[in-house]
Amino acid sequence: MEILQRPPTAKLPAEWFTGDAWADVIYRGEEPSRARTNAVRFAPGARTAWHAHGLGQTLYIVEGIALIQSRGGEIIEAHPGDVIYTPPGEEHWHGAASDRFMIHLAIWEGDDVSWLEHVSDDEYHGPRRSTRAAL
Repeated sequence: MEILQRPPTAKLPAEWFTGDAWADVIYRGEEPSRARTNAVRFAPGARTAWHAHGLGQTLYIVEGIALIQSRGGEIIEAHPGDVIYTPPGEEHWHGAASDRFMIHLAIWEGDDVSWLEHVSDDEYHGPRRSTRAAL
């Protein structure tokens, strides 16, 4: 057994995020493991740029309201306890609702992430569907 040393909280770069977001590394596997897990905290209205993960990504919503959209799809309003999966290569973005902080766990494999353009305000404010409506 090993107690892992955690790096300090890191502010995420403006090239990849609109607004303020911070990450805490929970796990970064060493070869042959490619597993990655970060706790990411978004200020109200903060969001990622469009991006895609070569091996997919899973988000577990911990606190607040998350907005998540795949390219060409509807915006999903996710709540604490919701798990959202984006398959390999699917362009998407995720962030906080405009009136609440949001925390999610991001789980993915490897460093194969393609960062694209920022999400426009019109895209961010598009119509959305709540996961709570599906219950």
